[in-house]
Amino acid sequence: INMYVDRDIDKVMKRTQGRPLVTGVMSPRAALTFAVVIEILAFVWLWYWVNLLSAVLAVAACLFYVFIYTLWLKRTSTHNIVIGGAAGAMPPVLGWTAVTGTLDPHALLLFLIIFAWTPPHFWALAIHRRQEYARAEIPMLPVTHGTRETRKQILIYTLLLSPVGMILAFSQIGGPVFFMMTLALNAMFITGAWRLYRRTEGMAKADAFQAERKFFRLSLLYLFAHFGGLLIEAGLRWAGLGLAGWPHLV
Repeated sequence: INMYVDRDIDKVMKRTQGRPLVTGVMSPRAALTFAVVIEILAFVWLWYWVNLLSAVLAVAACLFYVFIYTLWLKRTSTHNIVIGGAAGAMPPVLGWTAVTGTLDPHALLLFLIIFAWTPPHFWALAIHRRQEYARAEIPMLPVTHGTRETRKQILIYTLLLSPVGMILAFSQIGGPVFFMMTLALNAMFITGAWRLYRRTEGMAKADAFQAERKFFRLSLLYLFAHFGGLLIEAGLRWAGLGLAGWPHLV
């Protein structure tokens, strides 16, 4: 659905020029029909095999992404990726409701860690692609406020993200292993954001790209390792090796 809506700007941006609606491999009508059909099938599948709550939340995430982010915020607001990131933060919530059938604070914390992580993760890429976004008239933060302000916001959101992992460490799905991991990961991520912020504007284009790409890759490691840490804690509890005295605030 996103490629159907964005097929006009996908022609302008280098990284999306190979998409099937741009190249003509698939017609817009066929793409939209396919997208709507699999969304309906997904809803029915989740409702029948999992539960209604998960089915409703999955469709709500899709509708939010299409109508709130793609059709509205993406083309009109510098806050597009901040608010629109809510759709991308839904998968762990859907996983939680699929297993438990309920929404609780743990699902919210899983949502928050991706929601707060998305802006610094995406803005690092957007800095490098700012000229393409400018040509496509997409008001990404690097286009509207420049790279210096964007790197400042990356640092701010990185600092805001750090407490989420700490809260998760002292929840019923966290533990001492996750606590040590989130301490190390937050230290690495904040250091990376600070270095990115402090880099000089006069840096050669190739060197600047390397700095942005390095932080982008670091952001991928950050998120992967956090959820990996939660899996380790779950495995330890399953094996009866969890720390019984570990405090739970959530």
